[in-house]
Amino acid sequence: MTQNIWRTQRTLQQEVQKNIINSPFIRRSVLQRNMAVTPPRDKYMGVWLIFFMLGLGTLLPWNFFMTATVYFTSRLKDSSLVDISANQTEAAGEHRGVLEAKFNNVMTLCAMLPLLLCTCLNSFLHSLISQRVRVTGSLLVIMFVFIATAVLVKVPLEPLPFFSVTMVKIVIINSFGAVLQGSLFGMAGLLPALYTTPIMSGQGLAGTFAAFAMICAIASGSELQDAAFGYFITACVVIFLSVLSYILLPKLEFFQFYQERNRKQRADEENSVNLMNTENRGEAADQETQHNVSMIKIFKKIWLLALLVCFTFTVTIGTFPAIAADTKSTLADKGSWEQYFIPVSCFLMFNLCDWGGRSLTAICMWPGKDSLILPVSIVCRLVFVPLFMLCNVHPRVHLPVFFHHDGWFIVFMVLFAFSNGYLASLCMCFGPQNVLPHEAETAGAIMAFFLSLGLALGAGVSFLFRALV
Repeated sequence: MTQNIWRTQRTLQQEVQKNIINSPFIRRSVLQRNMAVTPPRDKYMGVWLIFFMLGLGTLLPWNFFMTATVYFTSRLKDSSLVDISANQTEAAGEHRGVLEAKFNNVMTLCAMLPLLLCTCLNSFLHSLISQRVRVTGSLLVIMFVFIATAVLVKVPLEPLPFFSVTMVKIVIINSFGAVLQGSLFGMAGLLPALYTTPIMSGQGLAGTFAAFAMICAIASGSELQDAAFGYFITACVVIFLSVLSYILLPKLEFFQFYQERNRKQRADEENSVNLMNTENRGEAADQETQHNVSMIKIFKKIWLLALLVCFTFTVTIGTFPAIAADTKSTLADKGSWEQYFIPVSCFLMFNLCDWGGRSLTAICMWPGKDSLILPVSIVCRLVFVPLFMLCNVHPRVHLPVFFHHDGWFIVFMVLFAFSNGYLASLCMCFGPQNVLPHEAETAGAIMAFFLSLGLALGAGVSFLFRALV
C-alpha cells in the first residue's frame, strides 16, 4: 500500500515537472540561461580554418575561369581540329572572330546575372532547403563541372559548340556558387562576428592563387592546354578538400554549440507564435505574414550596411579589370617587364592587397558599425575611377594620360585593392551583429545578395567607365 502511494506521488510529480518544462515561459528562461553559458573554445581554430577553406572554394572556380581566358579564346580560333571545306572555313572564321571578340563580355554577363538571381533566391528560400543540401550539393556540382572542363581540354570541339558549352558551365558554376556563398555567410552569421572574416579572406586568397598560377604558367613556358588542364585539376582538388572540410564541420564542438543555440531559440519563438495563433483565426496566413514581416524587419536593421557593401563592389568591379587590365607599361627599358606588367601589377597586386585587407579584420575592426567614417570611406573610393582612367590605359579616345609612370598605377592599385577588401569585410562582419541571434542567418543571406548585386552593377557600369576613357 505504501509503495503504491509512493509510486502515485512520483508519477504526479513527473507530470507536473513535464508540464512546467513545456511552459513557453519556462522554456524561454531555460533558453536564456543556456545562451548565457560560456561557449566552448574553437580548438586549434578548426572552425575558423574550415570557413577559410570554404571561402576559398567559393571563388576559386570563377577565378580559375577568368585566369584561363587566354586558353578559352585560343580554342575559339583553333581551326586545326576539324577538316572542313573552304566555304565552311570562311563561315567558321567569321564565327570565331565574333566569338573571340565577345567572349569576355558574354562571360561576365553569364557569370553575374545567375549569381545575382540565385543569391536573391537563396535569401528567401534558404529556410526551405537544409543547409547541408545547399552547401554539399553546390560544392559537388561545381566539382563535377570542373572535372568535365578538364576532360574537354583534351577533346576537340568546333568554336561555336565550345563557346556554348563554356557559357553553360559558367552559368552553372556561378549559380551554385551564389547558393554556396549565401549559405556560408548565413552560417557565419550564427557565429561570432570574427567568423565572417575567414570567408572573406579565403575568397581573397582564391584570386591570389589564380594570379600566381597565371604568372607561373607564363614563366614555365608550358603549352597552353597543359597549363589549362593543370588549372582545372587543381580547382577540383581544392573543391574536394572543401567538401571534406564541410563534412568535418558539424563534428566540432564549437560549431555544434552555436547551431544548437540557434535551433533552440527558433523552436522557442515558434512555440510562442503558435500559442498566439491558436487564439486567432487563419493560423497559416498569419505565420506566412509573420515570415514576410520578419524579412522586412531584418532588412530595416541592416539596410545601410547592405547598400555600402553593394556600393563597394560596384566601384571595384566597374574599375577592375575593365579599365585596370588595359593599362600599359611606360618604362623605357621594358624587357620582360612588359609581359609581366599586368599579371603582376594588376592581378597579383590587386588580389594580394585585397586578401590583406579582408584578413586584417580578424585583428582590427575600425571604424565601428555606427561610425560615420565607414560610409564616408566607402563613398570616397569613387576617386579611384578617374585616377585609373588617367593612367596609361589603351586604347583611349577622350581623356589624356596624366599619370604616365608605372609607379602611380601600382600605388593606386595597392590602395584600391586594400580598401576594397577591408571595407567590404567590415560591412559583411557588422551586418549579422545588427540583428537578433536567430535572425543572423537571414541577415547573412541578405548581405550576400547585396554583395552579388554590387558585382552585377559593377559589371554593368564597367562598360560606361571604359567608354569614357
